[in-house]
Amino acid sequence: MAKPIGPICNLDCTYCYYLEKETLFPKGQDFKMKPDVLEAYIRQYIVSQNTLEVTFAWQGGEPTLLGLEYFKKIIELQKKHSGGRKINNTLQTNGTLLNDNWCLFLKEHEFLVGISIDGPRRLHDTYRLDKGQKPTFDRVMAGIALLKKHKVEFNTLTVVSVSNAKHPVEVYDFLREVGSGYIQFIPLVERLPAEGAAREGLDFAEPPEPGQPASPVTRWSVPSEAYGDFLITIFDEWVKRDVGRVFVQMFDVSLGIWSGHGPGLCIFLKDCGEGLALEHNGDLYSCDHFVYPKYNLGNILNESIADLVNSDRQRAFGQAKSTTLPKYCLECEVRFACNGECPKHRFLTTPDGEEGLNYLCAGYKKFFTHVDPYMKKMSELMQAKTAPASIMQMLPL
Repeated sequence: MAKPIGPICNLDCTYCYYLEKETLFPKGQDFKMKPDVLEAYIRQYIVSQNTLEVTFAWQGGEPTLLGLEYFKKIIELQKKHSGGRKINNTLQTNGTLLNDNWCLFLKEHEFLVGISIDGPRRLHDTYRLDKGQKPTFDRVMAGIALLKKHKVEFNTLTVVSVSNAKHPVEVYDFLREVGSGYIQFIPLVERLPAEGAAREGLDFAEPPEPGQPASPVTRWSVPSEAYGDFLITIFDEWVKRDVGRVFVQMFDVSLGIWSGHGPGLCIFLKDCGEGLALEHNGDLYSCDHFVYPKYNLGNILNESIADLVNSDRQRAFGQAKSTTLPKYCLECEVRFACNGECPKHRFLTTPDGEEGLNYLCAGYKKFFTHVDPYMKKMSELMQAKTAPASIMQMLPL
């Protein structure tokens, strides 16, 4: 994913782990991706893909702060370097700066827009505040209304915190009513630096390393089993009425795993290393959650994206996901689905004292165990060339 404005955002969400990344760069610098970096990225990224369609993911910070003219330039450069390939674009935004002109542009160029929204007003406004610590719900909803008005395809991304995790049905029903046909849930897990650790202007702890001192999670992080219960409750609603109508990323990913097609989501792959993050200055990092100096692979003005992605460093980073799994995980009955999830969350110890257990382990184990019979049945339906939605007429299993 590309971050053409780095960590700069017009909001000040309490839980945002990316705002503090501004301190990793020289003070006073312009965080707008410069023309030479932008063109180098677009050209190199297209060349590095061996597919007829190429998808760009634009994130931030808040990318709409760059302005509409900047994105018009992006389209020009993509056409210049497309080589006849079809170019797709996705844009992740908080939605507060959208207007008619933005939506006309997004519709014309068929952007898929991801809107960050954490549920109905009282849940969304718990943590998603602006720089003046004022609520943002009404502005986000106004942005969604504009997307609907101009028939721009959009989905929603909901961060699951200690707050909204207590209200799964309310959150799910709200997102359905908003009109999100595709729903993503992201578990909120952030840690504070260990006592005595060098902070270097950062409020959150870096990804865990072996032998690292214990570090507490933030007060807004979702408890592991609470996240599992949140997913289970929503799944039970979805499987009764919404299969084939509402697409929930976590459920689609699970069906892909059970049906033998793979998860299609990096956190559940055996190895990782393909979800890199490009910063505004051209620095390429191993992962969006690992934007720290030790994970800086190099700059695309000096080395090609392809060379950096295929470097020994990045290959080792990706393979470490499977080679560092503790025995407890290797022997787990749902490892085929979880694969230890994201290394960023592996900071607990197993019951026998081995390091590297994922913080969300208990929640995932509950969820994957609960959905197992349903996923098996839907997989059988798919093999019989029958729509998985047929399961709604078969319940209870």
